[in-house]
Amino acid sequence: MESRDGEWGQSDSFPNSVEMAVIRGTDFERVRLGSLDGVPVRYVSRHIAERKMLRSYDIVIETAGGTKGRSTGRTLLIKPSTIARSGLPLTCASFSRFVRVDPNKADPVYVFWVLQYLHSAGHMMQYNTQHTGVSRFQFTIFAESEPLMCPPLPIQRKIAAVLSACDDLIENNIRRIKILEEMAQAIYREWFVQLRFPGHEKVKVVDSSLGKIPEGWKIKKFSEAIRISPTEKIPKETKKPYVAMEGLSISSMLVSPTEIRTGSNGSKFRNRDTLFARITPCLENGKTGFVQFLPTDNDVGLGSTEFMVFRAETVSPEYVYLLARQEDFRGLAIKSMSGASGRQRVDPRCFEKYYIAQPDNIFLESFSAFVRPIFREIYVLNRKNELLRGTRDMLLPKLISGEVDVSELDINGREMNS
Repeated sequence: MESRDGEWGQSDSFPNSVEMAVIRGTDFERVRLGSLDGVPVRYVSRHIAERKMLRSYDIVIETAGGTKGRSTGRTLLIKPSTIARSGLPLTCASFSRFVRVDPNKADPVYVFWVLQYLHSAGHMMQYNTQHTGVSRFQFTIFAESEPLMCPPLPIQRKIAAVLSACDDLIENNIRRIKILEEMAQAIYREWFVQLRFPGHEKVKVVDSSLGKIPEGWKIKKFSEAIRISPTEKIPKETKKPYVAMEGLSISSMLVSPTEIRTGSNGSKFRNRDTLFARITPCLENGKTGFVQFLPTDNDVGLGSTEFMVFRAETVSPEYVYLLARQEDFRGLAIKSMSGASGRQRVDPRCFEKYYIAQPDNIFLESFSAFVRPIFREIYVLNRKNELLRGTRDMLLPKLISGEVDVSELDINGREMNS
């Protein structure tokens, strides 16, 4: 993200405004782990910008917008790397506040982890109220009445260092996942869009209804090469991993089961199927996943009715996922959407109008040999992150409460000056 008009870009139309990246509640998790993807840029009046510009180690607190089963009061630590990566001044949306900790009195990173602990333990719930249907966090009452557990500064810094080390590893893995995802998509475009696959110089190209294609490739409908939401029979009484819409990523192939449930209503999928959001705005936002987490290839998972399942028939599973990420394919699906505003869905018949140029099986297997290890590495890195999150979440209450003593640990926390 870069400023178009310098660090404090000013709008010609609004000379007293400043261009800023505005962090919303929906951005908390991504920004916390180092990603600014999707954070909107807005022009903010200069007097508000100067008052609400975030600095390194500020703590943003969500004060409104809690959803079912989750209170408000989530927190976000602004890291120096986040400030550097943004390329723009940062601020927080109106339904949040930020606090600036005096580093001579408390370690800001430690305070962030205390707030994380209070929220995860459900302690923030008592400060939540309902106002016109929106959950609001009573920050002023919380700040005036809630005592913070503050051991000596050296202990605070050690606790912060232990917990932040887990987050740093998670952030590094997320960056690696992003690079691998981009690499796989680049290989797909190189082979199937630009037709610069290995040995392409020796392959004759011929005219087709899709333009120039390599000789021997066949034109097929999408629905002939890929099965759309294939039928699966599963017993209602058995427990199955369930993937809700929030279990799909907007920018990567990762699929996260959200719960275990019985029943048989919903989409059914197997390993190496592609899950494709069919409802607005999830489709436009990019929600698409590649299933790799089921224990065996015979297992069947259950998911939201609001995504479609694509299963490879005459092409490879990796090809299907990467095709589903292409702009022209997604554009066709988006144009087919119909229904009430805000609840529009893809018309599956649109895929009868989408054609692909399919190479032979040997070529497809060569392609999969290139990208399959990338897909697997993404899964492995995500699995490591799940274990790291589990370790961090297990340590959090023990460290904050003092149950785990860090005084003898040979680690140095970060010292900060005001």
